Amino acid sequence: MRTQHFLFSICLFSSVIWALGNAGAFAADDSPSSGVSLGGLRVAESAQPGPAPRVFWRGVHVGIGSSKAVEQLTEVVGPLARLGINVIVGEINYGYQYRSHPELRTGNASSAEQIKKLQLECRMFNVRLIPQFQCLGHQSWKERNAPLLTKYPQFDETPGKYSKNESIYCRSWCLLHPEVNKVVFDLMDELIEAFDADALHVGMDEVFLIGEDTCPRCKGKDRAELFAKAVNDYYEHLVRGRKIEMLMWGDRLIDASKYNYGKWEASANDTARAIDMISKDIIICDWHYERRPAYESVPMFLEKGFRVWPASWRKPDASRAFVDYSRRFKSPRMLGHLNTTWGAVPIRELPGFEPLRYAISAFAK
Repeated sequence: MRTQHFLFSICLFSSVIWALGNAGAFAADDSPSSGVSLGGLRVAESAQPGPAPRVFWRGVHVGIGSSKAVEQLTEVVGPLARLGINVIVGEINYGYQYRSHPELRTGNASSAEQIKKLQLECRMFNVRLIPQFQCLGHQSWKERNAPLLTKYPQFDETPGKYSKNESIYCRSWCLLHPEVNKVVFDLMDELIEAFDADALHVGMDEVFLIGEDTCPRCKGKDRAELFAKAVNDYYEHLVRGRKIEMLMWGDRLIDASKYNYGKWEASANDTARAIDMISKDIIICDWHYERRPAYESVPMFLEKGFRVWPASWRKPDASRAFVDYSRRFKSPRMLGHLNTTWGAVPIRELPGFEPLRYAISAFAK
């Protein structure tokens, strides 16, 4: 009997110490019937495991379209993690040595070994690494077309138009071309394998060329329905097919006639209605780079049922304003904050980037 009492005392003492050591990770229940029985004694429910503490996504978006950029990012994963970063979005696009379509590699593309080294560094520091492949739009920059439209000009949404890309921002591929998704999905699958990825960012920002009259397949079709079809195609392949998460930029889903963001941060080309035609399981990266009194798209996306990851850029005052505004929303679908860089800071200097440091501190708890 004395032995049993001693053993029970040790168990009860251990339970109390364990509970105290994990304070804050449990949810108390104040109801009279709360508690569990240990050898006839009632122990408060608060000593039982509850929901895990919320962890915000403290992210940075980095262009890694070259082997040099991948190597530099690998060097700063540790310092970024110690600062508080727990997610890195690496925009790689055609900067990987694809095996399925070697014709689409850029000249300075990173190797599988380099990506694996980056991935292992992130894993060692508990940083989630998410690759990005820019879909639909951004298929050119200045006079140069991206590899997809260079090697497969038949995929162009505006074939034979805009010589030297004059009068346009960026080219788009035709989402209705019967062969384009097969090529794109091959590239996505290779990135998922190389990064050992559990998510992929599909880009889709600033798509201005869609449903163009010069495209025999898209001419006359509803642009919102076209944009939604592209999103749904990628969702079907990534989320339902590959069982990973999908992220995308949110600007084409914001109606510029309702929200005064302008034609860059919102859609003035009739794609915004697509918001009600796509899965709410997609993570929306809602980017805004100027200081505003309010960022109305954040509650709009939340009310629609999306998870939202607000994103800022280089202006400290604008970044602080957006971070502070976002923190007002207590929804579990408010994920945290993503800092983009777009060349504003060298990769090796990321740990000292002021907007990044502020966002990390704001979402530290």
